Amino acid sequence: MTKSLRLTVLTPAEMLLDVENVAWVRAQLADGAGISIWPGHAPLLAETVTAPLCYANAAGEYTLNLEAGILQVDRNGVTVFTSGLAWASDRDAGHE
Repeated sequence: MTKSLRLTVLTPAEMLLDVENVAWVRAQLADGAGISIWPGHAPLLAETVTAPLCYANAAGEYTLNLEAGILQVDRNGVTVFTSGLAWASDRDAGHE
């Protein structure tokens, strides 16, 4: 069985996303670099900028436009702490 990630996106008020079996996550970091996170990635704590957060699972690829925040990678997967969506239209995009 192929390993996968769990992706969680949290704001102070709500959980925006909680997806299991994620193949990869891609984010833009505050230092200007992009990062791709795959299963088995080393633990990491990094600042993100307002930019799209992309991820893929068996159903396809998805994008969630987020405000700046903090990205944490640990043995359980990827958690993004953010103040919210950068563009309100994402709330109706049907992310799973």
